Amino acid sequence: MLAGSPSPTVYNLANFLRQLVLPKPIQGWTLTTLREKLVKIGAKVVSHAKYQVFQLAEVAMPRQLFAAILRRIERLRLACASG
Repeated sequence: MLAGSPSPTVYNLANFLRQLVLPKPIQGWTLTTLREKLVKIGAKVVSHAKYQVFQLAEVAMPRQLFAAILRRIERLRLACASG
């Protein structure tokens, strides 16, 4: 294994989580593609009281798709917290 590359177990876990979080239209995207699309999003995080808001400046994926990914991540977080 190359230095700095993830172990197969870490890669498999990341791949599994990717399938849980990604909406159907982009479930075929590789981890590299997903990372590149998310990194290309120019966003500013603005905090208001208890909330953080992403103000999207440059979009490499549609806003609705980005929002769907965030909602799915939130559902996973809530599922883990509830047991």
